[in-house]
Amino acid sequence: MRRGRFILTTISTLLFPFLSESFGSEIQNIKNGFRIKSGESRSGKHLKMKGVTLNVLDLKVSSKDTNGNLSVFEQIGLTPEGGPPLHIHPYQDEYFYVLEGEYLFQVGQERYQLSPGDTIFLPRDVQHAFIQLSERARVLVSYTPAGKMESFFETTDSWTTPPSEDLIKKTFSDHDMNVVGPTLRSSG
Repeated sequence: MRRGRFILTTISTLLFPFLSESFGSEIQNIKNGFRIKSGESRSGKHLKMKGVTLNVLDLKVSSKDTNGNLSVFEQIGLTPEGGPPLHIHPYQDEYFYVLEGEYLFQVGQERYQLSPGDTIFLPRDVQHAFIQLSERARVLVSYTPAGKMESFFETTDSWTTPPSEDLIKKTFSDHDMNVVGPTLRSSG
């Protein structure tokens, strides 16, 4: 099966039952589809996740497109051995599909190494984190409901100096995430 078709099939299979319930009648109000080209962002801006990583995020599907039910980003991993601290999303499920590179994820107490073509689901209220193991990487990541994730990435993009640990924790908290531990290490 071709990778693009696999990605579309996987996303559709995972999200269709949830989206059909979540959108209800709103799904019929979406009149036009849209296309976001490779290397482009729905918002027209590449967001750099300064301070937590140096990764670049391109918004592919906005919460504005889905009445707040979903947002999808392509994340370009430019931070070997980098990733967010161990954290919890109380209100959102998260989904990653690895397009390029290698990652180590922790979900609860379990650790998983992911390679291109692998998928991981991070349910709400479960602590999780990841680190990039390869020099370069790329993932498709979605949040459902979208919550404050677009605003979170816009905030980290606006930082002009390296943030303190306290500012990182506050920023996570301001965007409905709770930091509960340190960044993962690949050797520990």
